[in-house]
Amino acid sequence: MPAAVLDDMHRQIAGSLTGRVTKWFVLVAVVVVTGVMAGFSAKLADVQNNEASSWLPGSAESTKVLDELSEAVDPNDIPTLVVYHRDGGLTDDDLAAMEADGKEIAGIEGVTGQGVLTPAAAEAAAAQGAPVPTLVSDDGEVAYLYFVLNFGSDGWNAIPAAADEIRDIAKIDGGEVHLAGYGGQAADSAEAFEGIDTNLIFATLAVVIVILLFTYRSPVLWLLPILCAVSANFIATGLVYLLAKYAGLTVNGQSQAILSILVIGAGTDYALLLVARYREELRRHEDRHEAMAFALHRAAPAILASAATVAIGMLCLSFAELNSTAGLGPVLAIGVAVTVVVMVTLLPALLVICGRWVFWPKRPTFRSAEPTAGGLWARVGRAISPHPRRVWVVTTGLLLLACLGLFRLDTSGLSTEETYTKEFDSIKGQKLLTEHDLSDNSNTIQVTTATDRAADVDRKSTRLNSSHGYISYAVFCLKKK
Repeated sequence: MPAAVLDDMHRQIAGSLTGRVTKWFVLVAVVVVTGVMAGFSAKLADVQNNEASSWLPGSAESTKVLDELSEAVDPNDIPTLVVYHRDGGLTDDDLAAMEADGKEIAGIEGVTGQGVLTPAAAEAAAAQGAPVPTLVSDDGEVAYLYFVLNFGSDGWNAIPAAADEIRDIAKIDGGEVHLAGYGGQAADSAEAFEGIDTNLIFATLAVVIVILLFTYRSPVLWLLPILCAVSANFIATGLVYLLAKYAGLTVNGQSQAILSILVIGAGTDYALLLVARYREELRRHEDRHEAMAFALHRAAPAILASAATVAIGMLCLSFAELNSTAGLGPVLAIGVAVTVVVMVTLLPALLVICGRWVFWPKRPTFRSAEPTAGGLWARVGRAISPHPRRVWVVTTGLLLLACLGLFRLDTSGLSTEETYTKEFDSIKGQKLLTEHDLSDNSNTIQVTTATDRAADVDRKSTRLNSSHGYISYAVFCLKKK
């Protein structure tokens, strides 16, 4: 097919999306889809999987242990500690209050039938030879309660309310109390992720709006790309919800937050390309529908190429060893695909519906002068054009120089204390346990072994304890083979 004929066909296809009648059909169709998907988008948090197995690689030993223990140990169990501290030592009244708190906490919905292990109960059990840890520090300043929460598969959503109940109960006058252990960490993580998608969306939108105001220099035009980006976000998150619920797509709090940021950022980028081309064509064509047909025809290949590059790059994350990283791949690729579709359909329709006035105060009238022919960037372009080789060599050298920081990149990961930007309750409790030589028996070392090797593993764990001090429970799941 001749290039001229193909070019004309592409322009006709582009023009058909923004014709005098079809623009309204496009607008209504996208609005309806957005409204439907918004309902599913609001449920995305319900299908998040924030369990350890959704973050760790399937080949990791800890993941294999979780799978092997799934029949013997309930994977929904959340061991939890309540840490009490008083400078100078906990008083008898404090210890009595802990016993009373333990009885009250045992009645909270979600606490398992094992009840709450208090210092007095632990001391009595140890006196009878039971292998229980010491719940009071040697200096008497720190003590804790131990219990297990279990909300089934809804633990991530239910634990914040239970944490609030526990904190309302556990109090001592003049001392401090912290919810710690695995349950405390889970509650703090839920708090950290609570509203993260909303907060990040608003922060991202604020930054993007400022950029668009500086770029377009119009108090009105910025609104159209933002509306399209919000529409794309609703559709993308709604689609991800459906795939997570019915197709087994893994989604966690991290991927949901990054998805919204990517959709808004990529959508804004595509909008800048299209609007710039449309503004140029408005000066060449009196009919804005014809101008948009040319603009979309010429900008769409660049937009689609950019989107395809990003989507393919995102899909490469699927090969990552960490499940949390691998899960980002398809989620973000879906976001990019939805965004580009919205930006080449809804945005052009809105632009031709609004007309030239949306560019106020500098409307691009027919046959008016092209402002990009002058100005700072035009001068930069003219300065670069005579010496392209020199420019790219210098630029490449500067970029390579900036890459030297990779040699100092620390990929060893973060400790629990370093994970958050502020010191949460569980971190304070953990520090108290460490400073006063108490073990966090909510995070145990779990070892699976064959039955005939149980005695050998037990001896080695005993030597480990004697060499490095007390180590939280080693749990052995014995297999016949």
